[in-house]
Amino acid sequence: MRTSLDAYLGIHPQALTLEAKRNELLAANLANVDTPNYKARDIDFKAALAAAGGDPASSAGANSPSAPILRTVNASAAAAAHAPVQGSGDTSLDGTPLMYRVPMAPALDGNTVDEQLEQSAFVENNVRYQATLTFLNNALRGLMTAITGS
Repeated sequence: MRTSLDAYLGIHPQALTLEAKRNELLAANLANVDTPNYKARDIDFKAALAAAGGDPASSAGANSPSAPILRTVNASAAAAAHAPVQGSGDTSLDGTPLMYRVPMAPALDGNTVDEQLEQSAFVENNVRYQATLTFLNNALRGLMTAITGS
């Protein structure tokens, strides 16, 4: 049941959760840049946010234009290729499947992490995370001002 606070904050709390999950995945990718046979993981943020917002019709998954280099991989095939990131299952927090990056230039050791691409995605996601935090902080500050009258 949605409360008026949920309506006031909109999709931003769900976005914050998804951005945090994506930060974990991107950090794990960067930490395993030299690990043989490690497959870079990510989520289709646009599809996951649409699903979290209760709009499953607009969540197109790996076929959406926003995720041209992501593909869903069979969990058993992925398990044979590498161990999953500790503490994460085969789905993100909202049930959206984790996806594996299709490498632009595959490495000889089977690692699909492109360090520059991952760093770029990590920085972009951090900027979005900070923007979402700032929005929520300002929204809650506005509510406190309305409640206290000062």
